[in-house]
This record gives sequence, C-alpha cells and structure tokens, in this order.
Amino acid sequence: MIRWGLAIVCAISATSAVGQNLSFPSNATVTREITRAVDSYAMPIGPWSDGVLPDETAEGQFTQQAWTITATGLTTLQLIRPLRDQLRNDGFDIVYECRDKDCGGFDFRFQTDVLPPPEMQVNLGDFRYLAARKADGTELVSILVSRSARAGFVQVTRVGPTTTTVASADAEPLRSEATPLPTSDFGEALTQTGRAVLFGLEFETGSSQLGARSFDTLQALADFLAAQPDLQVALVGHTDSSGSLDGNIALSKRRARSVLERLVSDYGVSRSQLDAHGMGYLAPVASNLTQDGRTANRRVEVIITTTN
Repeated sequence: MIRWGLAIVCAISATSAVGQNLSFPSNATVTREITRAVDSYAMPIGPWSDGVLPDETAEGQFTQQAWTITATGLTTLQLIRPLRDQLRNDGFDIVYECRDKDCGGFDFRFQTDVLPPPEMQVNLGDFRYLAARKADGTELVSILVSRSARAGFVQVTRVGPTTTTVASADAEPLRSEATPLPTSDFGEALTQTGRAVLFGLEFETGSSQLGARSFDTLQALADFLAAQPDLQVALVGHTDSSGSLDGNIALSKRRARSVLERLVSDYGVSRSQLDAHGMGYLAPVASNLTQDGRTANRRVEVIITTTN
C-alpha cells in the first residue's frame, strides 16, 4: 500500500501568522506558483448546477501552486487522500468534496480558477476536488487533483494569514506501481464510456505534426489495444473555432492521422485496429470564448467502433 507521511510543519515568527504547510512526497515538484500579498479567493463549495457554481470568499495572502508527482499508475484518490488527512489533522473542516462528473464535469473545471497546462493538467474524465476551511474561519484551502498514465497533478490554492511556505516535498516518495496499463483507469474508462481524450499530445500551432517525444497516453492506448487485438477504434481530431470550418476539419483529420501513424510506427499498434477522422470545431467540450476553453477543444479522442 502506498503511504505518504502525514507530518505538518507550521512556521511561527514574530512577523507572520501560522499557515497551512502541506507535506508532499519527495518525488513531487512545484512546476508553477503564484503568490499575492493581499487578494480574495472565491473557493467553490458545491457542484456546478443550473449555471451556478456556489463559492465562499475570503481575503488574505493568496497562493496557488501546481505540483507534478512522477509515478506510474496513480489514482486520483491516492493523490488527494493524504492531503485531505493532513488538512483534517491541522484543524480544517472539509466543506465540499467531489469527483469529475459529480462536480459538474467540464463546466465545473472551466468555471474554476486553474493554472494552465502543461504545469497543471486536468483530465476532464478523472479529477477530484476538495474545499477546506480552518475551524476558526481564518484560512481557506482547495485542492484539485488529476493524473496521466505516468504522473499525478495537484493544484493547491490557499488564502489566509501570511505564511512563508504553503507546501513542501519532504514526505516519503510516492512510488511507481507496476500495474499493467491495459487494466488501468484509462482502459476501464474507455471500455465503460466508449470514448476517451488522448491527453498530453503536442502539436505545433496550425500544424498536424505530432511532437517527437513519447506520450504516456499513446502508450496506454497501445497497451489497451494489444490486450484486445479484435477491438477497433477511431481517432477523432478536434479544433477550437479559430479559422474556417473546412480548414479546421482538414487540420483535425490530419492530426488524427498523425496520431494513427505514430501508434503504428512507434507503439506497434496494428493498422487494422485504427481509423482517423476530423470534426473541426463541431464538437466542443468547452467555450471557445476563453483560452482554457480553446485549449480543451484542441484535442484528439479515441472512440471504440467495434460493435460485437
């Protein structure tokens, strides 16, 4: 069983108040941080419903961090549970906790203040969120976690008394697991829903050329297909709404074709299991009026097409 240390380190000085300091595993790295001496934070405390996201607002020192934990086979529960335990141990009340669809899916995600990728990556089909309040009401902390096949992503947002450290990587490392990817959450989600987004793919702006590096999500798909050689899938490219429809359909199909060729050449997937299509901007998952929304809409999905 994977365990994190539950130590909480609180620094007290003559010029600063006590603040929450979460203990991350030693194989975690801060990839982005924003700190403002005085600001307000509207922390979501309920699900997105009927166009409304309930929140609670507080003022004070505002800090937002993105952390990456490099380990294979993580689950979002493994990521969030030790942090939740630390908050409870330090006198916080958990005022709201949810998982992807129960939170409100992509509506919740895109109405929530989230640091941009690649530092903070959010799988719209696999994320968890919690909101916590210090028992005396002086401090708010929210945690958003998601994952890829090879890493976990955690965002910590805090507002409250002045503190020098919000989180530190000083706990026992979170070890990689040897769980085969075909039986991972990726394969289970694809089997249950019939579709999944291939997160983390990189294309040059306006280009159909897939980046040269390896991609965890393609390895996960390749392993899944290798375990089920009779299964057939379609790779479907999507774009944001910039440009003409015809041009975007053509671009999205070329990107899907680029993914297909990479799966065949580098990951050993049988060409007979794959097909490529493009939808352009006709099937958005978020608003094209925001940068985050446009980023989410630029994607390649895999859809199971086998009917027997």
